[in-house]
Amino acid sequence: MKVGMMSFAHMHAYSYARELLKLEDVELVGIFDDDIERGQKAAERFDTTHYGDQASFLELDMDAVIVCSENNRHKEMVVAAAKAKKHILCEKPIATNVADAKDMIQVCEDEGVKLQIAYPVRFSGPIAELKAMIDNGELGDIVAFRTTNRGQNPGGWFVDEEQSGGGAVLDHTVHMADIMRWYLNEEVTEVEAIVDSYFHDVAIDDAGLLTLEFANGVIATHDASWSRFKEFPTWGDATIEVIGTKQTIKVDAFQEHLLLWGSDRKSLKHVFFGNDMNFGLLYDFINCIKEDRDPSITGYDGLKSLEISLAAYEASQTNQKVNL
Repeated sequence: MKVGMMSFAHMHAYSYARELLKLEDVELVGIFDDDIERGQKAAERFDTTHYGDQASFLELDMDAVIVCSENNRHKEMVVAAAKAKKHILCEKPIATNVADAKDMIQVCEDEGVKLQIAYPVRFSGPIAELKAMIDNGELGDIVAFRTTNRGQNPGGWFVDEEQSGGGAVLDHTVHMADIMRWYLNEEVTEVEAIVDSYFHDVAIDDAGLLTLEFANGVIATHDASWSRFKEFPTWGDATIEVIGTKQTIKVDAFQEHLLLWGSDRKSLKHVFFGNDMNFGLLYDFINCIKEDRDPSITGYDGLKSLEISLAAYEASQTNQKVNL
């Protein structure tokens, strides 16, 4: 299978390209990036060809593309790729607004191509194991969730609202919103939130506390932030605590680690030894094309988690509950 990469603006592009090359019978045929220097360096690193023109890149004989641009360019690239009949894995969030997300989903349906959203947390071993326990009834009826996604401030275009669409609340809500929807098979109907900048001198939010209610009455809280400083021993966390009528279980997608003490810039590091979520994401995407099945994480999944994140901003600005 032949796959291309569209933009290396997002740091996850490097992980996806690396994991893609581990898959059997998959070839990275080219990289499109209109940041010429960045694109050329990435092409050299991954032993492929750089294209500075999007149209020329999309004329390549390839089955799929992976979009890792700035958030506000997702629609542009997904629409172009869909019209070129390429299947698409798109970095999260799906878009910066609901209208763009719906347009992206529709054009992919019209062109008969698959659209998968990059939520690798679903492929974490502990996260997936807890999903199986819930489905088997081991927790009883779910009463509530407590979730966190706290990491470091990525800087760059992430703190430019025009390009990112939002700060930490958008960046770090979509993952766990997706996990809660996946666990519960229900939609969020009400959102309350406090969103602000507490940890950095930036003109965009770096933290938020969300309270959610699902259609079946389950309640949830979510802590999203860029609160981890650069010297912190790990990038951050992605935790979920599921409160059931039979038992309560908490997992962290990044908890499987060793503690390493050294004399580097960070005296203490967390060395992760768990399964590679990004590899699981890429493996699933490639197989959904090979098997001609719907993606495990659809454009609709991307839309619903985006709606929750954007509702948090509205709730904080209006100091009122937002109904979805």
